Order: sequence, then structure tokens, then C-alpha cells
Amino acid sequence: MTATAVRGRRRPVTAGLTAAAVTWAARRVLGGLDPGRAARWTRINHRGEPISLLEGPAVAAGLLAGAVAGRGGRAAVAGAVATLGGAVLGLVDDLSEDAARSRKGLRGHLGALAHGELTTGGLKVLGIGGTSLVAAAVATPSRGSGSLARTAWLGDVLVSGALVAATANLVNLLDLRPGRALKAGSVLSVAGLAGAGASAAASCLGAAGAAISADLDERDMLGDGGANALGALAGTALVLSCPRPARLGLLAGAIALTVASERVSFTAVIERTPWLRALDMAGRRQGSPASADGEGDRS
Repeated sequence: MTATAVRGRRRPVTAGLTAAAVTWAARRVLGGLDPGRAARWTRINHRGEPISLLEGPAVAAGLLAGAVAGRGGRAAVAGAVATLGGAVLGLVDDLSEDAARSRKGLRGHLGALAHGELTTGGLKVLGIGGTSLVAAAVATPSRGSGSLARTAWLGDVLVSGALVAATANLVNLLDLRPGRALKAGSVLSVAGLAGAGASAAASCLGAAGAAISADLDERDMLGDGGANALGALAGTALVLSCPRPARLGLLAGAIALTVASERVSFTAVIERTPWLRALDMAGRRQGSPASADGEGDRS
């Protein structure tokens, strides 16, 4: 095996370990905030107990560090852009006290935009859409200079950008119960391990692994910042690793689930499906409620 091949095999390991270490360290540094500042990051979960959003920026820091450490060139830049876009715009939504947060889902935020009102959720939709397209453009190499090649490249960028944005939104939609978003992001990432997105996928797995214990114990939650960042980097891993037909299929699935979320409670579906319920409850506190009257969120 050549030295280049050995380095290539080590990069995902380096990325995953870096993401885990930085997530762990960042969470402990953030845990040292004075009580007044930490209170801004505290919410009340579905049990009526306080829970911290500080997991979100810690996971985002780990994802960013892993994406950069694991692989240079296009993959690192694309991963960094997608992660930063999801993290920053998600954190703006997390920390806003805008009354417009009562508008839930894409339909609510896009409806507000149609009436000329920009909610923080609407800003997030537009912003993550934009950074996802930039990440996709960086991740997609040009295959020629003719008009046909440019058209094909543009089509690939649009599909890939939509996939990154859709996975960012989908993981965020699942951040309703302990561990659910981290598990979903990890499952998505596994599909990106075999290819150029292996380092980005390993970063997702490393950061999720470092955060899962506190999340399952209901001390921490990802919030929009962490969930959007995790979903965006997982989507970038899929873009880097999967051929066009697979990306189209994944995008169709993500869109279908997003549309379904406007009408169907994911929590209720999980509760009715034995294998999904078993996966959802794995590692959670005894007596932790699995179902709810509506989706809501953990805060």
C-alpha cells in the first residue's frame, strides 16, 4: 500500500477523533459560563425540566474542526461552508426572542415570506439554502468547458445544494426527543463513509458520539444550531460520496419526509412502529415519554 493510500485511510479516523475531542472540550469550556449568561441557553424540555442548548455550539465546533482536519481541498472547504451556515443561522434562530417563532415548519416561514415578513426561521431557510448551494458548488468539480458540461455541472450543483439544505432541515425536524437527531445524523452519515465524503461523515459520527450521553440523559440538546450543522455536514458527506442517481433518490426522500412533517407527527409514527420506537428509545432514561400529542420541540 502506498503512503498516499495510507494517509487516505487515516483521514476519516483523524476527522472523527478531532470532531469528538473538540466537541467534548468545547462543551466543557461552555459549561464554565457564568450563571447569568448560561441562563440564555436554558430551555424547558417535554418533562418540564431545564435543558441546555450549549450542546449545539459545541457540536458545531467539533464538526467544523473534523471537516477541516480530515481532508484538504474541496471537501474541507465544502464541509466548512455547510457546517458554518447551518450553525450560525441555526443559532440566530435559537437565541432570538422573536414572537414569529410561533410559526412552525417551512410552510409557516415561507408563508410569512410571501406576505413580506422575514422571520428568523425564514432567514434560516434562505441562508442555509444559500450556503448549501455554495458548499455544493465547491464540492462539485467541473468536467469540461463546453455549454453541455456547464449545464450538467449546474444541474449537479442544484441537486447537491438542495440535498445539503434538505438534510440540514430534516435532522433539525427530528430534534424533538433525547438522542433522536444525533441518531438520525449518524445514520445519514454512514452512507457517506465509502467515498470522498468519508472524512465529513466520520466528523459527524465523532461529534455525535461525544454529545450523545448528555443528550440521552436530557441535560443537553442540539437546538437549531447543532442540528442544522450536523444535518448540513452529513448532507455534504453524501454529496461528496454518492453518484447522481443516489443523490436524486436521497433528495426525493428528504423532501417527502419534510412535506409529510407538515401533516404527520414523526413522534406518533415512531411510537406506532416497533423497530423505530426501539431505536428511538435506545439509551434514553427509563420512563422517558416516547409520544406526545403534537410534535412541538424539546424546549
